Amino acid sequence: MASRIEDYALLGDCETAALLSAEGSIDWLCWPRFDSDACFAALLGTPENGRWLLRPSDPDARTTRRYRGDSLILETEFETAEGAVTMIDFMPPRGEASDVVRILRGRRGRVAMRMDLTLRFGYGHVVPWVTRIGPSTLRAIAGPDMVVLHTSAPIHGEDLSTVADFTVADGESLSFVMTYSPSHLPLPEPVDAEQALAETERFWEEWSGRCAYGGPWRDAVVRSLVTLKALTYRPTGGIVAAPTTSLPEQLGGVRNWDYRYCWLRDATLTLLALMNAGYLQEARDWRDWGMRTIAGSPQQIQIMYGIAGERRLLEWEVPWLPGYEGASPVRVGNAAAPQLQLDVYGEMMDAAHQARMRGIEIQPEAWHVQCALLDHMESVWDQPDEGIWEVRGGTQHFTHSKVMAWVAVDRMVKSAEKFGLDAPLERWKALRQAIFEDVCAHGFSKERNSFVQHYGASHVDAALLMLPMVGFLPVDDPRIQGTVAAIEEELLQDGLVLRYRTERTDDGLPNGEGVFLACSFWLADVYVLQGRKAEAEALFNRLLALRNDLGLLSEEYDTSAKRLVGNFPQAFSHIALINTAFNLTRAEKPAEQRQDGD
Repeated sequence: MASRIEDYALLGDCETAALLSAEGSIDWLCWPRFDSDACFAALLGTPENGRWLLRPSDPDARTTRRYRGDSLILETEFETAEGAVTMIDFMPPRGEASDVVRILRGRRGRVAMRMDLTLRFGYGHVVPWVTRIGPSTLRAIAGPDMVVLHTSAPIHGEDLSTVADFTVADGESLSFVMTYSPSHLPLPEPVDAEQALAETERFWEEWSGRCAYGGPWRDAVVRSLVTLKALTYRPTGGIVAAPTTSLPEQLGGVRNWDYRYCWLRDATLTLLALMNAGYLQEARDWRDWGMRTIAGSPQQIQIMYGIAGERRLLEWEVPWLPGYEGASPVRVGNAAAPQLQLDVYGEMMDAAHQARMRGIEIQPEAWHVQCALLDHMESVWDQPDEGIWEVRGGTQHFTHSKVMAWVAVDRMVKSAEKFGLDAPLERWKALRQAIFEDVCAHGFSKERNSFVQHYGASHVDAALLMLPMVGFLPVDDPRIQGTVAAIEEELLQDGLVLRYRTERTDDGLPNGEGVFLACSFWLADVYVLQGRKAEAEALFNRLLALRNDLGLLSEEYDTSAKRLVGNFPQAFSHIALINTAFNLTRAEKPAEQRQDGD
């Protein structure tokens, strides 16, 4: 059985990522990219679906762990009655091949250790052909995939796995280097474990040292930024929502989705988080990924894409994996990709505008792409869509979607006026006013004194918290005040925020899910805008307390089970954490940057 979601650590080389349990088992790794097939899939199944366990033989060994400084190098301390050993796990920034390095260092006495390596390509299904090709080298091949293990440990085969039993004494050091390569290529050269460790530490120290945040929550902000960097596919600049698929939003349920893709809905918040933290190159790379990805026919824009901009994300189920704690089905791909979600137009236009405002140059052709997109949006903004939450229960006229359509026009008007760009301003201003009036007429309930989830509804959803932050109405407008009060009344669960009440929203799925962590951060942001700083800080600190011992957050939190749920670690949660920290401590707040639009 897999560990609890919050018991995992993240390792990564900025092209893929692994999840390592507190027990010393790598239970998830997709090679060579985030969206490749997993070769370790015990996270969604059993050890027979692939894992790499390395730990003391003593089942009662005491364990503590931490990241080394502001890096992605994990140090795990194992203490037994006979001795103590430190295990160092990391993935060096990608060179010619991708590596996982594990180093054992004896600190006291002698510790009996056990290694159990089970490689299963194809999401835990394909058993490779394993060959010993030297006294310290093992090769596993199946179809296009090859993995090579270098170690001086006494490894041998056992029940279609590779195992080793050995002892590490005080002062001794032993390394394991596993490398992926396409099977048609020559064997990759092994990296030197100690040299790779020094280079990896230097890489992360240098990168983390560029952080411009110096407030009281710096450790949390830097850890979130490191996580965001780890979820970035370096060759293209795309940022995956999470490195996992099908970790359930409801334990034992069917709300299990593949998040190893890039969502346009995250565009502006991601850009602001990176720019405000001083990572302008990463912001440019993310901006460039977005502009390249949406280029083409405006009618074919999607809500999400692959890490290199791929559009075909066909969804299928993996029948041989039982799912995390039995939560099935396990899904690969995401059928929500071609949905109509009007908010993506607002996100892309806002991201481009924010980049221009902060001196990040935009290629001249980008304006033409934006104009074409806006022309298309002008013809579809009054249609129902699936909304930001990608409901599968049918389309609605979602209020948040219409507001983001307004944002799209508003930012295009402001960009044209500020930077002297050619534009049909009178037509756009008329369109902006028409959308504003439509939302106020049909998306607001006088009976509830609140904006509502969709036209004709009487209930709310947490996306409405965005209305004051994107500048649709000022935060002190009575309609916004009423909306915030309605969200507090209807969506707070144990002081945290649900996306919506599943029993009141037809999302095509059974009722029930955890509170949504990004939405809870948004409520803290709105509290800041309302001048309720003490409440904002209290909520922010409560959210920080939900992180695991390494500072990582998933998408949601189950307040009954007191467990993190959903894909992990979740970029959206960490982006929201970064922005809320800035909102609480900086004069130039991300919420006001979006709110003003200028």
